[in-house]
Amino acid sequence: MDKYKRLVSNTLIFAVGTFSSKVLVFLLMPLYTRVLSTEEYGITNTIVDMGNLLIPLITLGIVNAIIRFGLEKNIRKSDVFSTGFFMILLGGVILFCLQPVLVPILSPLMQLMEMSSEHVSQNLLLLVVFSFTSAMRSLCHQFVRARGMVRLYAVNGILSTALTILFNVIYLVVLRWGVVGYVLAIITADFLSTCFLFFCADLQKFLRFRGIDLGVSRSMLRYALPLIPNTIFWWIINLSDRLMIAAFMGQSYNGLYVAAYKIPNVIILLAGIFSDAWQMSAFTEMQGRNKFFTKVFNTYSSLLFMAASGVILFCRVMIRILVSDAYYECWKYVPILVVTTTFTCMVDFMGSIYMTEKKSLHSMVTTAIGAGANIFLNLQLIPTYGVNGAAMASLASYFLVFFIRVLDTRKYVQIRFRWLQLCVNFILVMGECYLMIKEVPLWILWCSLITVVMLLLNMKELLESARKILRRRTA
Repeated sequence: MDKYKRLVSNTLIFAVGTFSSKVLVFLLMPLYTRVLSTEEYGITNTIVDMGNLLIPLITLGIVNAIIRFGLEKNIRKSDVFSTGFFMILLGGVILFCLQPVLVPILSPLMQLMEMSSEHVSQNLLLLVVFSFTSAMRSLCHQFVRARGMVRLYAVNGILSTALTILFNVIYLVVLRWGVVGYVLAIITADFLSTCFLFFCADLQKFLRFRGIDLGVSRSMLRYALPLIPNTIFWWIINLSDRLMIAAFMGQSYNGLYVAAYKIPNVIILLAGIFSDAWQMSAFTEMQGRNKFFTKVFNTYSSLLFMAASGVILFCRVMIRILVSDAYYECWKYVPILVVTTTFTCMVDFMGSIYMTEKKSLHSMVTTAIGAGANIFLNLQLIPTYGVNGAAMASLASYFLVFFIRVLDTRKYVQIRFRWLQLCVNFILVMGECYLMIKEVPLWILWCSLITVVMLLLNMKELLESARKILRRRTA
């Protein structure tokens, strides 16, 4: 199968599972914002973020190595899966035993988010279980994808989301468990999703209790270990905004910021569908790689900017539909966050080059620079510009990481960037942000015109890609 056609085919399959599932979760926002107060909503996201921080620490980041080593034909799949399974199991046991130690460690961080030590200790076991079940689900999910079982991967995405919705309704609406119910719904769905993959993909036959190739395990750890601080640095970039907003402005503003970030997740949603398929193609398609990466990036960036312009234009309508009136004010923070997520997606694309070349250390260093810049800019901008100061700090940080990765990856893949088009796209979406946030006269008209211009500017790239794929298919 032609590499472009294979990429499109896998993207469509992932779209069935990912898009349908993510859209359903996206539509849960009205439930969350009506059942949970702005303060509770901020707390639930903090707990989930803390869990996501603990996962790479207790697993030594081994989940990051599953897809990379699972795709290699000369490595036994059982060595890859068994290494990941026992690493996560050991980490889960250690984390459970360290619960008394975690309270004094996490309490200062939680207190920055206006959460008491008592609240930390009450939810600590929930945090530990969330981290363990999430890591196990990620292991099975990524391993299934590495084996090329893309349809099962998509089906599991739908199942996991359906379960999350079901248990959210039970725990939040029926039982009214609040913050605990929110996290417990994710835990329950992750556990059942893991069981589903384990038996449907017959994963038990890849679980070896002896005879594991320790050379493969060591190689996986060498690849994964630099990604632990890399994950932490991404966490810093994503969470330092919320920590500092809560510290400078209060937990209620943090809740508004969290709600505002849900709208740009439409961009993350579209990019995630593509990213799952792209990671497989980036590693397996080696012939004509420079041209392949160039064509895919130019098409991908065009799609991202078109989607960003559309989301900015309709963000106030989306906020009105998806959140309660108490959260409506958060629309002011959405436009800049949309542009931020656009650069987030392009940064991830450049990161796929590091994955292909097993240059995880480079990924860590570039992310560390972005994290440092983010903290510095948050301290400077939040006191002056409020919540939008945090959004601008994140945008500048991701822009910096993107530019550094563009320069650094040139020695591995020669991508011919269309700099003029990228600059024009960026200027247009930032202009659209300004017009909407400042509510200049006739801003709806001007924003609509910008969106039309964005479509005309980028549609040519998409049509050329579509014609090439169709031409190859006909041939």
